[in-house]
Amino acid sequence: MVVLSQPLVENFSHIKTCKHNNTTSDHVYTGIIPVIDLLDPEANNLIIKACQEFGFFKVVNHGVPIETITKLENESINFFNLSQIEKDKVGPANPFGYGNKRIGSKGDVGWVEYLLFTTNPELNHNKSITIPGNSLLFWGLVKEYISAVRNMGCMVLEMIAEGLNIEPKNILSRMLSDEKSDSCFRLNHYPPCPELLQALSGRNLIGFGEHTDPQVISVGRSNNTSGLQISLKDGTWISVPPDPYSFFINVGDSLQAMSNGRFMSVRHRVIADCLKARVSMVYFGGPPLSEKIAPLSCLMEEPNEQILYNEFTWSEYKISAYKTRLGDNRLSLFEKNAQS
Repeated sequence: MVVLSQPLVENFSHIKTCKHNNTTSDHVYTGIIPVIDLLDPEANNLIIKACQEFGFFKVVNHGVPIETITKLENESINFFNLSQIEKDKVGPANPFGYGNKRIGSKGDVGWVEYLLFTTNPELNHNKSITIPGNSLLFWGLVKEYISAVRNMGCMVLEMIAEGLNIEPKNILSRMLSDEKSDSCFRLNHYPPCPELLQALSGRNLIGFGEHTDPQVISVGRSNNTSGLQISLKDGTWISVPPDPYSFFINVGDSLQAMSNGRFMSVRHRVIADCLKARVSMVYFGGPPLSEKIAPLSCLMEEPNEQILYNEFTWSEYKISAYKTRLGDNRLSLFEKNAQS
C-alpha cells in the first residue's frame, strides 16, 4: 500500500543528500548480509561471527507472528495518511510523540516522519499521546508487537551469551526483560517525493542520516521498499534488501562497550525512495537507567587484555548522546584514552 501523505516540499532545502553510488545496489550485495535461522543449531556461533564482522544480521524463524506485524503496519499507515494538521496534534516529539523531518534537538534533519514511544513504565510520556482514530486499538497493537519483538531480542542476546561462553545465560537479556528497561520504539515513514526527482539531479535523498544506535541492540523491519544501508569496516556503504517478514538486528554502542570492542556498533542510514513509501518499525532495546555499562570481566580472555571503555551508567550515556549530533561517535567520549 502506498502512503499518500506528502510533507511540505518547501523544507527540501534543509534535507541532506548524498552522491549516488552504483556499488550500493541491492543485486550486488544481497549475499553479503548474514542471514541467521534462529532454529539452526549453529545459530549461536553464526550470530557471534556476524556481530564481529558486521554488527548486523538478518534473522528468520524468529517467532514473531506475521499477523502482529501486519496489523501494526496497517495502523501505522492509517496514521501517516492523516492530514498534517491531525498528525501535528501528536507532536512535537520531545523526544517522544510525532516528529516530522527534525531528528533530535541538535539540528539534524531527514526526509522522514515518525512516532517515537518509550517502553519504560517509570516514564509517563506515552499517556499524553492520543492517536487519532481508534487509539485503544493502536496502543494494543503496539504493546503486542513490542512484547513479541522484545522476547525475540532477549532470545538473540541469550544466544550471544552462549556463543561467548559467558554466564549466567541472561547476563545480557536481563537488561531488556527488566521491568525498568529503558527501551523505546519508533515507527518511521519515508514518504515518496516524485516532485523532487529532477531537483535531486541524480543524488540520493537522505531519509535518516548515518548514525549508530546507543542501546544494547536494535530490532528492525520494514515494508518491501528498500532504503536501509549499513557501513562496512572499510567505510563502504551497502544496501540491505528489504524483507517484510524478517527482522534485522543491529549491535548498539552499549553492546560494543560490554564486549570490549569485540562487536562493532553498526553505522547505518536510510536513503529515501522518491517513488515509493517506506514504513519501518524499530525496537531499541535499552537497559535500566541505573544499569552500569562496562566491559564484561568474564570476557577478558587474557590477564593483560586492555580495557577499552570506562564504566558508565545508561543514564549517563543517554544524557551524553542527547548532547551530540546524529552522526557523532558518541562512544569515543567513554574510551579509556579519551580526554576528560
